[in-house]
Amino acid sequence: MEKIVRIGGASGFWGDSALGAPQLVNGQTPEGHGIDYLVFDYLAELTMSLLVNAKAKDPAFGYATDFVDVAMKSVLKQVATRGIKVIANAGGVNPQACAAALKKLCDEQGVQLKIGVVEGDDVLSSIPALRAAGATEMFSGTAMPEKVLSANAYLGAVPIAAALKAGADVVITGRVVDSAVTLGALMHAFDWRAHELDNMAQGSLGGHILECGAQATGGLFTDWESVPDWANIGYPILECSSDGSFVVTKPANTGGLVSVPVVAEQMLYEIADPAAYILPDVVCDFTAVRMEQLGENRVRVSGARGKPPTTTYKVSATYMEGWRVTALLMITGIDAHKKARRTGEAILERTRAMLTRLKLADYLETRLEVLGEEGQYGVHANPVKPREAIMRLSARHENSKALSLFAREISPAGTSWSPGTTGVSGGRVKPAPNVRLFSLALPKSAVTISVLVDGVAVALPEEAPPADFFKPYAMEQYDQIASSGSSQTEVTVPLVRIAHARSGDKGNLSNVGVIAREVRYLPVLSRQLNPEAVKNYLSHFVKGTVTRHDVPGINAFNFVLTEALDGGGMASLRCDPLGKGMGQILLDMPMRVPAELLR
Repeated sequence: MEKIVRIGGASGFWGDSALGAPQLVNGQTPEGHGIDYLVFDYLAELTMSLLVNAKAKDPAFGYATDFVDVAMKSVLKQVATRGIKVIANAGGVNPQACAAALKKLCDEQGVQLKIGVVEGDDVLSSIPALRAAGATEMFSGTAMPEKVLSANAYLGAVPIAAALKAGADVVITGRVVDSAVTLGALMHAFDWRAHELDNMAQGSLGGHILECGAQATGGLFTDWESVPDWANIGYPILECSSDGSFVVTKPANTGGLVSVPVVAEQMLYEIADPAAYILPDVVCDFTAVRMEQLGENRVRVSGARGKPPTTTYKVSATYMEGWRVTALLMITGIDAHKKARRTGEAILERTRAMLTRLKLADYLETRLEVLGEEGQYGVHANPVKPREAIMRLSARHENSKALSLFAREISPAGTSWSPGTTGVSGGRVKPAPNVRLFSLALPKSAVTISVLVDGVAVALPEEAPPADFFKPYAMEQYDQIASSGSSQTEVTVPLVRIAHARSGDKGNLSNVGVIAREVRYLPVLSRQLNPEAVKNYLSHFVKGTVTRHDVPGINAFNFVLTEALDGGGMASLRCDPLGKGMGQILLDMPMRVPAELLR
């Protein structure tokens, strides 16, 4: 019989639910099978700087503590008994400390597991030489800052596979690309080699589907009302074949939904150019990927293609640029949104006058948002008159003392100005470092990777050197799709009527994937959902360019919007710094559709 390898994805970020690991380990697929591998993704781009601070305070920390204290503690004995292999990038900036904590847990529970550790992603020591060589940020071209907090290369799956081959039951890594925890398992299970590029691409796609946890099983789905039992949502399982194809499913008797649109939305999530999704092990082309609904909560995925990887690793560095603070006030009553806005304006006017008297500089940036008046929609906002509103006021300053003054002046609003002001959420806020992301490329030859299994060094396999770069496969474009339907009568409907969408971020880039609900809607989408129209509709967000990438295999488009997130991540003062709501806003865009198509 064909060998099938089952991989469960238990975590999409540090802070994900404790439900995932025990559900996947103790449950079975609807066909009655358990998992062979359990994988975790913990490291968002800016999590690394938080872990650097944790390690500086205590050398025993600097890793994702939930992995040991919550996830593994709940399933350790079952994992050992059933022979389930575990892979996690929970090591953060201190993989050895994470391994030591897990070893201590094993000793406490009387469990024996061989623990592998992958290191080498920390390249902070290379920063001075890169700065001297004139390295610049890969997206904006800006010069490297003087003081960098952290710098980590996105490693690939080969070291993970090597640790598994050496007998590791658990592999703990630092910064690896999110999908590598899954690809490493597949390389080991099927003895794939790094030069088998289509397998590497397909395995990477499987990892990309798993890497955000329940987003592959109905989380964030456009048609959210069709997703049952949110409280018990199932975490995703891949059933993988040796040719790289896989079936997405979830444990039996769990909530959620696995359908072609759900999986398609996740495939487009944060990948930029689907014809050239650059990963450490392979450059993926997802434009010809096919998805097939095999049955209830079972979707087969195939067709990813691979090109040789680049000669560099992407490095995510973080640095501090001043301080930031955000305060919230709840205001109730008639014209609540107007009262909220006037309150925020009064706080800024008052504190600016105080800064002047203290001979402190003005704020570097401020942002006043009134949650409830549809400010995220810009000129497309409906004329609402909410009787509840939240004033969200943010500021950045080079001096933390200035922001402490700002924070102190929020509470007086409770007695000084608007009726219906119900107090500060969470008490007085405190200034926090304003951490920004700096991405750059580093030659792979400058990175030394080490693999240890129970403290014993493991040699990495020798592979042919990667090609200089790649050329995307030629792919079908949608520009010439002929109009379908003969009706001259058109009706105007919101985009959501004919498409699904999901959005996310990469630094200051926003990525919006749009999938046609039916292939017959493609002519309408192709003509009307062009880059110019999208930029115009989202002009209150987008300061840079909009590029559309066509994805014929799943009847979709992927839009990349530059300079769209006010700096992105912790650098942004917006209430949605990651662009999660941008796809939802785009789904309100009016589309002219032949009436007979909608019938």
